[in-house]
Amino acid sequence: MAKNTDGRLVWNHSTHIRTLIPVLERLVQQDGIQTVTPGEIGRVRGHCPALQLRISVTILGGFKVIAREGKTVQEVFILTHLDREQFEAAIAIAMKK
Repeated sequence: MAKNTDGRLVWNHSTHIRTLIPVLERLVQQDGIQTVTPGEIGRVRGHCPALQLRISVTILGGFKVIAREGKTVQEVFILTHLDREQFEAAIAIAMKK
């Protein structure tokens, strides 16, 4: 996907999952991604050894994604005009280093 200069990453909170921000910075550079807003952070019982991004639900204008690493979980709200399949591909590209 081509580089998009219109996407932006919103910094609402002072805490984030350790490895999430670099992935989100790569995600906003892709075509079709307009706004990425990390949300509430929390703790879960299960352990996820590596960062995972999972599409949770469709929201007005985009998707809510759940990011997990270790015992930490964080909501991420992403505004995009991409359909689910295109968005999953964009996430896969952003997850690669």
